[in-house]
Formats: sequence, structure tokens, C-alpha cells
Amino acid sequence: MNCTASVSLLISGAKVWLEGSFVQRDVLVEDGRIVEISDHITPREGIRTVEASGKMLLPGLVDMHVHLREPGYGYKETIYSGTRASARGGFTVVCPMPNLNPTPDSLENIKEQFDIIERDAIIEVLPYATITTARQGEECVDYQTLTPFVAGFSDDGTGVQSAERMEEAMRGVAATGKILAAHCEVESLLRGGYIHDGEWAKAHGHKGICSESEWAEVKRDIEIAERTGCHLHCCHISTKESVELIREAKRRGVKVTCETAPHYLALCDEDMREEGRFKMNPPLRAREDMEALRKGVADGTIDVIATDHAPHSAEEKSRGLQKSAMGVVGIETSLAAIYTFMVAGHFITLERLVEIMSVTPRRLLGLGDGIKRGEVIDATLVDFGSEFTVDPADFLSKGKSTPLEGMRLRGEVLLTIAKGKIAYEK
Repeated sequence: MNCTASVSLLISGAKVWLEGSFVQRDVLVEDGRIVEISDHITPREGIRTVEASGKMLLPGLVDMHVHLREPGYGYKETIYSGTRASARGGFTVVCPMPNLNPTPDSLENIKEQFDIIERDAIIEVLPYATITTARQGEECVDYQTLTPFVAGFSDDGTGVQSAERMEEAMRGVAATGKILAAHCEVESLLRGGYIHDGEWAKAHGHKGICSESEWAEVKRDIEIAERTGCHLHCCHISTKESVELIREAKRRGVKVTCETAPHYLALCDEDMREEGRFKMNPPLRAREDMEALRKGVADGTIDVIATDHAPHSAEEKSRGLQKSAMGVVGIETSLAAIYTFMVAGHFITLERLVEIMSVTPRRLLGLGDGIKRGEVIDATLVDFGSEFTVDPADFLSKGKSTPLEGMRLRGEVLLTIAKGKIAYEK
């Protein structure tokens, strides 16, 4: 991780996340490590004091699903630009997906990615390896050899179409203890669609992607996970049927977790415009899907918020809904979007926000607490009273395409400390 020297500072008067709730405390950090957490700590000579009264100190956010585009597609994003943007968004750990060149399907190929991470990343980057060679859905990779180096296994961008191959993969991944992060999509049901197959698409003459293309594969993969004991993690779910299938699977004791993205909680297809910044996969669904996702976050069915941060060049996103590339950015707006639409919208508590954006992904990936006496600090300081207008021109990411452009959001990151080092400061 390429960053500044380990930090020494006193964070004074913040509401600090400790053992599942917020408590007003002072936090003293020396050489990157938390040495004291108490009601009042006297400022130390030579140690900078950060006055944080009324602010919240959260364990560093973790995004289990991003696209950093290197190696292979650095014109869209780089490890450096993507991790700078992540730190600005309050993230201290991100997990990039493997649709890269070379594809991280072997130790030889993943080494190129690690070399760039070691040189350029300013926060922790835990990449996924592929499920199948070259993400072709045919030959399983060597899971045991790759396991020590990766967050898990995914062919994100495409679903594994063969049930037999997916069962082989799940048995192999189950033996490693890692997660299999599945992009659930039945390609034969896409039928040339590129936005949700709903009333908006029909009214505006666009080809739609049916909800079944997602939930049918969610259903299949849950059944395979139930047989194999693999930890299935369903990526970027967007439909009400997916939420209910996962809810029922959890009741049966299936080892399944899932994520959704901020844009599916903030918007539905009624909000669409004829612009590439509203095009992503899966697409913005119907209002009833958005409402089901919100309920799923609130009741614990949905475990994690992940951005699916997917930067493209301005030209690739300028071709309208039909011809623009799939994918939008979100790493710099995710925290504020979830606070604005879900917490301020009275769907979840602030404590639940911390669970889905930090605590649970940390547990799933085997990471530390972030804020604990005696340990290296991994945290973000946030002012949830501060509002801002989403302006892509201000983004640190190379990607500028977001459906949240122009919205007023609440919650600004003031300071991000990743592994004891300052990664971002407003």
C-alpha cells in the first residue's frame, strides 16, 4: 500500500463506533496504532489534534465489488485513481473484480495486478480471481493455489451458464473456505435488452432485460450451494424475486450472502433518462423492486452494500441508452447515498449502515475491527450533517458517469485512515 507515513494524532470528541454502537470518545493514535480510547485525553505536545465534535468515527468502509480496470484498461480507471477515489468515499479496503487483461486466473497473471497494487494503491486492495479460465465459463481455475492471495472467486461481468460447471466450481471453492461471488444472469433470457423490461422501456421504445434473467440464476445457484456447502455470495441483486429467494434460503440455513448497490436503493426505472449514465447491469428495475431491496436491507436479507463502481471513458458513456457501455461510478457517493436515502429516509438506522458497509464485509473477508485499542487504526471520520451536490467534475475517479449527478446528498468524509496512514483528508 503506497501511502503517507504512519500517522500520530488525537481525534477529539467524535462519536466513535465501539462494539456495535456510537459512544462519544477521544481516540489517541501514535505511529498508526490506537493507544488510548477514553472520555477525555489531554492533547500531547507534537501530536496534532483533530477536533471532531459532532462527527462520526466509523471503522473504514469496505467495498466487496469494484472495478479498478488495471491491468488492461487503464484509460477507464487505474489502481491509483480508483483507490484515491475510494479513500475519498471513506473506503479503506476494496475488492476489484477480475474482468481484466490479463485475466487473474493463475498466479502468473495475478502477479501483474499485485505489482501495480503494491506500487500505486493508497488503501488495501484485495482482488478476486476468476471462477473459470479467462472467464469463459468452461474450465475451473486452480482454487487452492490462488486462495492465499484473493478475496474470493468471481467471473463478474458474466454468469457461469453451465449448472454442471458451477457445481464443480462450488465444490472446489467450498474446499478453500473462500466465497464464490456469482454474477447471476441467464444469457439466453437477455434477448438484446439493455435496460429493465418495464413500462418505461415500452413507452420509450427500448429493449428490456427481464427480471427472470437474474432471479432464475440466483435460484439455480442457491440450489447448488445448498448441495455443496459453498459460501455463495450473490452480486448486485436488483429484483424483488432475488430478495425473496435469498430470504427463504437463509431461513433454510443455506450459506448464502448477497449485496446490492446504492443506485438500486435510490432510483428505479421511473427515474430513467435517455443518457448513458442511467445504464448499468443489472439495470434500474421497477419501483416495487426498489422497495423490496430497501426492505431486504432493513431486515438483514441483504448483507452488504457494494458500489459495483464501474468506470468507463466519457466517449463510451456518451452514446445514449442503447449504445453506451454498461456501468456507472459510485465509490465517492456511496456512503452519502445510503445515508440520504436509507438512514435519513427512515428505512434503516445509522448503526445498520455501519454493519452493511463495514462490519459485515470485514467479517466476510476476515479483516480486523478497524477501531480497537492496541490495533492499527483503519477508520473514516464523517460529517453526516454536511450536504453537497453530486458533481462528477469533482470526482477523483477517472469515471464521471453517475445517475446521481445533481442530487443533494448528506454525509461528507473528512478523513480516511487506512492501515494507520492518512489516505484522504478534506
